[in-house]
Amino acid sequence: MNLKHLPALRRNLGSRWLAGRAFYAIKLRSGALRRRLPARSWDDESLVDALSDPALADAKRYFNYRRTAGPLFFFAASQREAYAPLLRKWDEDGRNPIALADAVGRGVIRYFEHTDAGSSFPPDWHRNPFTGEQAPSNRHWSEIDDFGCGDIKVIWEPSRFGFAFALVRAYWRTGDERYPEVFWQLVESWREANQPQQGVNWKCGQEASFRAMAWCFGLYGFWESPATTPGRLQKLAEMLWVTASRIEANIDYALSQANNHGISEAAGLWTIGLLFPEFSRAEEWCERGRTLLESEGRRLIYDDGSFSQHSVNYHRLMLHDYLWALRLGEVHGRKFSEELEDRIAQAGRFLFQIQDEGTGAVPYYGQNDGALILPLNNCSYDDFRPVIGATYYMANGERVFAEGPWSEDLLWLYGPDSLKAPLHHEERGDLRAEDGGYYTLRSPDGFIFTRCTAFRHRPSQADMLHVDLWWRGQNIAVDAGTYSYNANEAWGDSFSGTAVHNTVGVDSVDQMSRAGRFLWLPWLNGRLRCFERCGTLGYLEGAHDGYSRLTSPVTHRRGIARLGEDRWLVLDALWCHGEHSYRMHWLLADLPYEFEEDRQQITLKTEKGLYHARVGTTCGPAAISLMRGDPQTGRGWRAPYYGHREPALSLALEQRSKRTTFWTLFSPEPCRVGVAERALEITCESAAFEIELSEEPEGPLVKRIQAGDETLAVTA
Repeated sequence: MNLKHLPALRRNLGSRWLAGRAFYAIKLRSGALRRRLPARSWDDESLVDALSDPALADAKRYFNYRRTAGPLFFFAASQREAYAPLLRKWDEDGRNPIALADAVGRGVIRYFEHTDAGSSFPPDWHRNPFTGEQAPSNRHWSEIDDFGCGDIKVIWEPSRFGFAFALVRAYWRTGDERYPEVFWQLVESWREANQPQQGVNWKCGQEASFRAMAWCFGLYGFWESPATTPGRLQKLAEMLWVTASRIEANIDYALSQANNHGISEAAGLWTIGLLFPEFSRAEEWCERGRTLLESEGRRLIYDDGSFSQHSVNYHRLMLHDYLWALRLGEVHGRKFSEELEDRIAQAGRFLFQIQDEGTGAVPYYGQNDGALILPLNNCSYDDFRPVIGATYYMANGERVFAEGPWSEDLLWLYGPDSLKAPLHHEERGDLRAEDGGYYTLRSPDGFIFTRCTAFRHRPSQADMLHVDLWWRGQNIAVDAGTYSYNANEAWGDSFSGTAVHNTVGVDSVDQMSRAGRFLWLPWLNGRLRCFERCGTLGYLEGAHDGYSRLTSPVTHRRGIARLGEDRWLVLDALWCHGEHSYRMHWLLADLPYEFEEDRQQITLKTEKGLYHARVGTTCGPAAISLMRGDPQTGRGWRAPYYGHREPALSLALEQRSKRTTFWTLFSPEPCRVGVAERALEITCESAAFEIELSEEPEGPLVKRIQAGDETLAVTA
């Protein structure tokens, strides 16, 4: 930790956080963690040590105990034949888990829900198949650097056992005994290659929790298969006992991160304690997990349903953790509080309100590391209907989507009766989620999304006032995503910076300074200045102080106006007493296009028709540039999946001055833009608009919007 960052760390994260991190560093360096969780071999572990009744440790006796008195799960293995026709009806479009499960048996594993990599079967659990980098397997996990072997997430990915869900889903469709045999061979291989507390796959308690959830799903899904033998069950129980001990011993570190880590590890303790009551510490783990799931839900899920981690994908991960935990509690007659259920329901409604109705996709703001811990359906990775539908059913006992592939989650978690639940029509409208700082304006064919907030928890990207734009189910103005947390390329980790986002940069610096791989300092403050609607007109405006730290401070304010049915005007005002280089940037979908440099306009040729983006300033000339997928600078790329990048269109308008106002007009039809001293006149074939700009420095950027008989007067 760099000492120069201490004041900002204390101000933003608090003295308690600093003390906790210092204590954790002492535990690492002193060897306290190694002594508490010593490196051992599986030969040193015995089910006798785990069980309240040591007499159950005999493999056959333990197997019979689990057969006759084993706790309930989401489903019973005896339901497989009844589920099979329900599952197969969602495979009619050619998407199904069978090909994925077959590939696992051939040694091909899917990484981050997108990229397949072939290796041996079983795989080398400590090797990155894309780079060949190898992590040590015989050192205590506390002695291994997070980034000493390349991108550790790539090595962790197979050890999450996400493929267990595909194997179970394929088995329940087909009854093919190859799938449970593959699962158990991989469990045995992992056990042999990952001795207790040794190697990178023990390093993260959250990863251990995901693995435990997947193992439990496989155990119950394959329970009646001949491949599930007494010896294999005994070994898996020992592995789950060691896993829970690992999670419990270091969960305070996960909680200090104020994000998914604490929630996931609490869910891991709850799961193992609840499903293995024969363990001597089962009730302790249940209570610890339950208590933390309650408290973390209150602490990290805001009142408006947004989440502390500032990432839509981590929001889904959080919901998956809670759906799993709450449903297990319900099955066992140990329900959580109504307050927590209400908070989870609000988190689901939040996602629903930022979702594109036709595709189920959402704006991918924040970090996107490819996590999908409950892959229980045939939908694409970017389709959020499964998790939203399951959350809505959990809260209301109703379905919010008509039946489709996304319904498979309901079947696995809640059983066949959930598919017969009444269908409730929920409306999407403009969103004003001020706790998290998320806003949308909607039109008949799309919506615009932006972020503006004063952070309560650690920001993940320098993307304040970033804008996503959707039109007819197409993401026109896109987020760059997250390529890698530890990329080999010089610019591979730049996807979180300001320059790649749809906002304005100043002097090529980020809105905040990067103080670590996952740390930005000092935290900027964003503020919503106004949010108003009238008929087909709408306007919202935000500002942030990220550039007030510069020697010559800059103020950035962004106004977003809805003009009629499907036109959007974005205004960016930058003010300073000294000169700066200002750069307004748009990352657009990689579509065929026509670029008219002299008119400062790009026309995208989409499947649903032409779409135009025109840019300019109200204060003199500016230089425009367009770039697609430049391998040297990293400009013009996006990463819709972790570890995978593809070209996008990077449109930038740059100007050096003391103050300026950039404007961007998005429209499905070509428009003329007239710029006067205090007004913009926009004329399209079907409509005309007059935007009167404010003369008051403290007032809103826009004073009035006029469109025929409609008038929107804007007040701060």
